[in-house]
Amino acid sequence: MKLIIHGGFFSESSTNQETKKAKQDALANIVTLGHQYLKNHTALETVVYTVALLEDNDLFNAGIGSQIQSDGKVRLSAALMDGKTEKFSGVINVEDVKNPIEIAQNLLAYDDRVLSGDGALKFARDNGFEYFNPITAQRQSEYEAKLNQQNNKGTVGCVALDAAGNLAAATSTGGKGFEIPCRVSDSATVAGNYANQFAGISCTGVGEDIVSGALAAKIVTRVTDGFSLKEACDKSFSELKAFDGFAGVVGISANGEIYHCDSHPYMVWASFDVNLQVFS
Repeated sequence: MKLIIHGGFFSESSTNQETKKAKQDALANIVTLGHQYLKNHTALETVVYTVALLEDNDLFNAGIGSQIQSDGKVRLSAALMDGKTEKFSGVINVEDVKNPIEIAQNLLAYDDRVLSGDGALKFARDNGFEYFNPITAQRQSEYEAKLNQQNNKGTVGCVALDAAGNLAAATSTGGKGFEIPCRVSDSATVAGNYANQFAGISCTGVGEDIVSGALAAKIVTRVTDGFSLKEACDKSFSELKAFDGFAGVVGISANGEIYHCDSHPYMVWASFDVNLQVFS
């Protein structure tokens, strides 16, 4: 049983040591809780549980504390993929909800499994997801002052390998901040979140770069075709250099290989295999 998570990027030059320590502690706690949960649950259940914990922590740009778009609204996107069934589900630009990853989980049972905007919100309300405002005081003040939004490249994600050998990946984001309203990121697409029976990948970074590189699906396809997870990641990241793509990934393969990498410093991450590991 293995678990790896990420909490997006931050720049060492614009993040103080107090915030860095807080993120290290939060990721360590969440990945430990997720690994404990994995002992008695499937990979699919675990990635939803773990990403919901990340969404509920305002240190990260997903769920509570998400970035605010240029019209003053938060729009959330999240996706889930079950490596066993190879079914993908997601919500794009849904407003006024707390845990978009849980809405994506509900959608797995439907034929229409990726919803956006008003349709996603109606589905959420019809399925018991009540009104919730994810804007924090800090995000509101940043928005009003237009401070640092463009430099915060954050998303959260989780990949799990369960005791039965099944893989799943989940990713959630609050966007990049000050974007054109209803801009679509990579997080609720197969470019940003993908899993099959061979590997699972969750991405963070600049959504347009990740989509241009078809990153998650490309890495998983290469593992399916015989690459090791590291080889697949390294080759795919070498191809991002053509357009200076800004991305980071966490992943696990079916044989238990666990790996993370990024094209620019610093992606924040934590994993739990035999032992807990956290970014330094």
